[in-house]
Amino acid sequence: MRQALRHPAAWWALLVLGLLPLAWLGGQIWQDQLGANPAEALIRTTGDWTLRSLCVVLAVTPLRQLLAWPELVRFRRMLGLLTFAYAFLHLLCYAWFDMGFDWVDMVQDIAKRPFILLGFSAFLILLALATTSFNRAIRQLGARRWQALHRAVYAVAVLAILHFWWMRAGKQNFAEVFVYAAILISLLGWRLARRGRSR
Repeated sequence: MRQALRHPAAWWALLVLGLLPLAWLGGQIWQDQLGANPAEALIRTTGDWTLRSLCVVLAVTPLRQLLAWPELVRFRRMLGLLTFAYAFLHLLCYAWFDMGFDWVDMVQDIAKRPFILLGFSAFLILLALATTSFNRAIRQLGARRWQALHRAVYAVAVLAILHFWWMRAGKQNFAEVFVYAAILISLLGWRLARRGRSR
């Protein structure tokens, strides 16, 4: 397994795997199989894949350390950018299908509905992380400040779960929320416990 992770093609294979949900969604659009409410299906599906990608990104460091596979670190940036890409598509679908790209209505909606505000706040943090994920940004910020900034991914996880929970509150449907919350709490708890032991 470690040998496979070191192979130059592994990065591209993981990228293709990360894009498969997008290809599947494109196929659903092409075949008109998104159900009675295609707009809602697109918004929901891109949101689901944003959460799943976030779980994968946060799992990289625990897996790397628990399995002693340092090779995993080479995939972290790409996985983070994939998470941002799905978050961007989620926001784009909301702006297009729910708001019709009416920016005034969008601002009012963000201010009026707390779960939209939480999701938008998470997106802005992801935007900051995505734009500073490259080597040039690391050099300009300095390693310590860059690391401090990128710890904000923990805040993204909390905001994303709250966004999902508040959105599902109206339907009293929390089963998926609890699954994602359990995964993210476990991953964040592992990090906090490790930091506590290292002090």
